[in-house]
Amino acid sequence: MLATSIACGNTFILKPSEKDPSPSMFIAELLDDAGLPPGVFSVIQGDRVAVDRLVEHPDVKALSFVGSTPVARSVYERGTAAGKRVQALGGAKNHMVVLPDADVGAAADAAVSAAYGSAGERCMAISVVVAVGDVAEPLVAAIAERIPDIVVAPGDQPDAEMGPLITAEHRDNVAAHIGAAAAAGATLVVDGRDLRVDGDGYFLGATLVDHVTADMDIYQREVFGPVLAVVRAGTYDEAVRLVNEHAFGNGTAIFTRDGGAARRYQFDVEVGMVGVNVPIPVPVAYYSFGGWKASLFGDTHIYGPDGIRFCTRSKVVTSRWPDPSTSSVDLGFPQNR
Repeated sequence: MLATSIACGNTFILKPSEKDPSPSMFIAELLDDAGLPPGVFSVIQGDRVAVDRLVEHPDVKALSFVGSTPVARSVYERGTAAGKRVQALGGAKNHMVVLPDADVGAAADAAVSAAYGSAGERCMAISVVVAVGDVAEPLVAAIAERIPDIVVAPGDQPDAEMGPLITAEHRDNVAAHIGAAAAAGATLVVDGRDLRVDGDGYFLGATLVDHVTADMDIYQREVFGPVLAVVRAGTYDEAVRLVNEHAFGNGTAIFTRDGGAARRYQFDVEVGMVGVNVPIPVPVAYYSFGGWKASLFGDTHIYGPDGIRFCTRSKVVTSRWPDPSTSSVDLGFPQNR
């Protein structure tokens, strides 16, 4: 957000998560070293008190937020009530639809990287695979076969591919979702709770849960961890219905060799960002970023043309000029000849 905002001539205040304060300070140091004038970029640390102050402060003209849906809705409602423009990005439950004609190996590779990268703690993580028809069995087997190869270790180790979760509380919450899914009748193909890692951090292994149904908590909620749920659908129409009936509409992907099916999916699906054989469709900077439904509150997305519109205000000037030779008044301005 900061690059677009500053490029459009604004000053920018960053309020990072109180659980992750350090990167924003590092960014501030880099911008200062680069010669950015004092006051153009500022960092405010804190929790809800800091958020409330920014939402209420009269000198803050616009708010751009990323977080959970309940907080995003609150920031949007309170910010707009205070006369500010607001874009508030909420939660996600990104579906990856795999059709029977898809390349199973490529789809499994994509699912593993998209589901378990950053330990699933990113808003574009694939957290649901919708396996259509008879692709389900070979796809689940291929994903399970790849999971043991993921190197789970502290992030300062060069070979680490997946690190720990952010807090002990969050790790325990993710683990509780896994247990609840098993109790509800889902199949734990790979149970990440069994993983033991040497080193500091709140670790949880990559988890694969099959035979998940739409009424299960693990499907309805954003787990935000290294957990991939597999929902089996009989047809393309059933798969689309699953995606469209979900409360979130952030990102989705379809894996298929059929160009007609891919083109139809682009129009049928009610999601803000769509990938075709691309698991995380985020071409940031060139195009706008943001979802639909409970994944976004506001009229504009981040990045791209929408980001420019959000960070600027248009002005309309209507002019009509009389013949200057008829004017006898000297206003003291230089004449353009």
